[in-house]
Amino acid sequence: MDISVLLISLILSLHLCALNTALALNNIEKDLKQSAGFTEEKTGAGVSSEAPSVKCKLQGTTRLPVFSMDGDYVIGGVFSIHTYKHTVMHNYTTIPEPQRCTGRIDSRKLRFSRTMVFTIEEINNSKELLPGIKLGYQIHDSCGSVPLSMQVTFQLSNGLDRVIYTSSNCSHSGMVMAIVGESSSTRSISMSHVIGPFKIPQVSHFATCACLSDKQRYPSFFRTIPSDQFQAEALAKLVKHFGWTWIGAVRSYSDYGNNGMAYFLDAAHKEGICVEYSESFYRTHPRSRIQRVADVIRRSTAVVIVAFATSTEMRILFEELSLKPSPPRQWIGSESWVTNQQMLKYSFCAGAIGFGTEKSVIPGLREFLLDLSPAKVAASPLLTEFWEDAFSCRLGKNVAIDGSVYDGTEDIQMLQSPYTDTSQLRITNMVYKAVYAIAHAIHNEVCHDTNSTTQCDKFTRIESKQVLTQLKEVNFSRNSYDVSFDANGDPVARYELVNWQKSESGSIEMVTVGHYDASLPEGQEFSINRNLTWYEGGTQVPVSVCSDSCPPGTRKVLQKGKPICCYDCIPCPEDQISNATDSPDCFPCPKEFWPNEDRDTCFPKPVEFLSFDEVLGIILAAFSVGGACLAIITAALFFRHRTSPIVRANNSELSFLLLFSLTLCFLCSLTFIGAPSDWSCRLRHTAFGITFVLCISCVLGKTIVVLMAFKATLPELTPVNCVSHTQWSLPLRRLTTAQSCCQASNSVIRFMTHVDQCPCRYM
Repeated sequence: MDISVLLISLILSLHLCALNTALALNNIEKDLKQSAGFTEEKTGAGVSSEAPSVKCKLQGTTRLPVFSMDGDYVIGGVFSIHTYKHTVMHNYTTIPEPQRCTGRIDSRKLRFSRTMVFTIEEINNSKELLPGIKLGYQIHDSCGSVPLSMQVTFQLSNGLDRVIYTSSNCSHSGMVMAIVGESSSTRSISMSHVIGPFKIPQVSHFATCACLSDKQRYPSFFRTIPSDQFQAEALAKLVKHFGWTWIGAVRSYSDYGNNGMAYFLDAAHKEGICVEYSESFYRTHPRSRIQRVADVIRRSTAVVIVAFATSTEMRILFEELSLKPSPPRQWIGSESWVTNQQMLKYSFCAGAIGFGTEKSVIPGLREFLLDLSPAKVAASPLLTEFWEDAFSCRLGKNVAIDGSVYDGTEDIQMLQSPYTDTSQLRITNMVYKAVYAIAHAIHNEVCHDTNSTTQCDKFTRIESKQVLTQLKEVNFSRNSYDVSFDANGDPVARYELVNWQKSESGSIEMVTVGHYDASLPEGQEFSINRNLTWYEGGTQVPVSVCSDSCPPGTRKVLQKGKPICCYDCIPCPEDQISNATDSPDCFPCPKEFWPNEDRDTCFPKPVEFLSFDEVLGIILAAFSVGGACLAIITAALFFRHRTSPIVRANNSELSFLLLFSLTLCFLCSLTFIGAPSDWSCRLRHTAFGITFVLCISCVLGKTIVVLMAFKATLPELTPVNCVSHTQWSLPLRRLTTAQSCCQASNSVIRFMTHVDQCPCRYM
C-alpha cells in the first residue's frame, strides 16, 4: 500500500514539474519575441471577408553579405573566407550575440568570392548573354561553420528585408535565383537540405562528395567539379599503376573525407591493394588526436600514404609531422589539398602526386583582383581586414599593433599571396563556370532569339524552380571548356595528374605530368606524359609492399591473420613449376617435359642414346655381331654333323633352337644402339624379351633332359655294388662283367661311348 501511494505521488510530481516547465518556456518565448521586436499585425478593423494583410518581421540579427550588388536577378554566393567561427558560451538567459568569424582570412577563398564578382560584371557587360539585364549578387562568408552556412542560406532564401508584407502568410518572394557554393561537402549538404524543398538551385564549385549525386535527397544540387567517386577510382588506378600494394590511408572526419575514402577503399580492394591503417581526424579535434595520427604514420611500414582530406586538416597534420622527424613518405593527395599552392611550403612532402581539376586561363581576372584602390578597400570591411593582414598596417590614422599605418606605398602587385596567384586557376575556374551556368539558365528562361537577335525582358518575373529546370539542360563552352550536367548534376570527370617537384631555385612547384578522362574507354582513361619526381627528389619509383614479390619458381602462401598482401614465398615441388610472378599455385609440366633447376619453365626431355660412332657403341656392336656370327657358325657345324653321336646325344632339336635364339639375342642388342625411332622403341624390348625367354627355355629343356637321364633305371637290373674310387684304378680288363651293364644302359645313357667307363657293376 505504501509503495503504490509513493508511486502515485511521484507521478503527480513529475506532471506538475512538466507543467511548470512548459509555462516557464512559454513566458521565455514571449519575452524573446518582444525583445527581438517580432510582431505579427493584422490590418483592418473587425471581421472582413477579405484576407487580412500580414506583416512579418524576421527574428534575430540580419547577417550582412561581404559583397553585394542589386540587379534584376540576384545570385547568391557562400564561401568559407574565414577559417573559424567565434564560439559563444550561451547562458540561456539573454539573447545570444550575433555569430562572427575569427582567424585569418583564407586568401584562396577570398579569390573565389572575388572571381564570382568578376564573372557577374563580365556577364553584365556582355552583349550575347543576358543583354539588357543586370545580374546582382549577395556573397556571404560562412566562416567554415555549418550553422553559419545554414543561417546565410535561410537568409538568401528570404532576402534582406526585415519586414515582409504579404496577403496571408509570411512567405516571401525575394529569394535569390540560385546559389554558388559551398566549398565544403559537409556545408553543401546542410545548405541543400535547406533550399532543396524550395527548389532553389545550388551550384557548388568545390563540394566533391559522391553522396551529393543522389537526386532523391539533393534534387536541386549541381556542381562544376567532378564527384569524388571518379577521383577515388582514379587514385586507385594510380596506386595500382606504380605497383603499390601496401599503403596507409588518412582522411578528414567529414562527409568529404569519409565518403571519398570509402569509395577509394572499395576501388583499392578491387585492384588488390591492401591498407595497413586508416586514420581520420578533424580540425576541431584535440591535439592528442592529431598526435596519435602522426605517430601511426611514423611507425607504419607503408611508404605510400593516400590522404583524402581538405587543405585545412592537412595543414594541421603537416604541422604536427614537422615537429618530429619521421621516415620519408610518398604522399598521394586528393584534389582538395594537393593543388593548394599554400601547401607547397612543406618541403618534406616534395614528390607528392594527386589529381586536380583542369587549370584554365581567365582573361582579365588578374587585373580585376589587383584593382584594389584604397577607396575600394576602405568600403569593404573584408577587404580592409585582408589589406591590413597582408601589409601589417592599419587603414586610417589609428596606430596598429606593430606601430605602422597605411602610407600609400603598399603595392598589391608585389604581394606574394594566393589571392594574387593566378598561375593555377583550377577551383577558381569552377566558380567561373558555375556563375556562367546559372546565367545561361536564366538566359534560356527570359530571353528569346528573334531574327538573329536576342530579346530579353528584365521585367519577367521568374521563380527559382524555373531556373532549376533550365539548369538541367545547360550546355555551353567557355574558355575552351565544355559545361554541362548529367542526370545527377555532375560534369564530365577530367583531371590533371600533378606532381610536386623541386625547381632549380629549391622551391617546390606544381607540375602537370598526366591526365585522366573518365569518358574514355576502359583502360585508356589514364596517361602519363612526363617524368615524375618522388619523395626525397628520387627518380626511382618507390616500393611499398607488405611482402616482396614471389619470383617464378615459387608460390604465395598467405600469412595467418594478415591481409592478402602479406605472404611467404614457398619453392615449387621438384616435378612442378610456376612461370609467373606472385603465382598462387604451382603446376606440373606436360608429358615429355620436365622442369628446369629454377622450376620456372618446362623444356622437352633430351633424347639420349648410344651412338654407333661412340667407342662403347662400336664395342657393343662388335660383340653383338660377333656373338651372332659364332652362334650361326655353331649352328652350321651342328647341321653338318647332325648324324654324329655327339650331336645326336645333345638333342639336336633343342640345340638348333637354342642357337637360333642366341643369334636373335645378340642381334637385338643392335636395336638399343643408335637414334631411337618409333619402330625401334616398340621392337627392342618386345623382341629381346621373346628371344631371351626362348633361349632360357631351351637351356632349361636341355637341363631337364639331363636330369631325367641320370635318374632313369631298368626294372630288371638291380644295382648290387658301386665301384669306389680305388676300384677304378684296377685294370679295365678285370671288369668283364661290366660290359653287359653298360650295354644294358646304352639305350638310355647315350653319352657313354666306352663300355669300360661304366661306374657300376651288376651281379
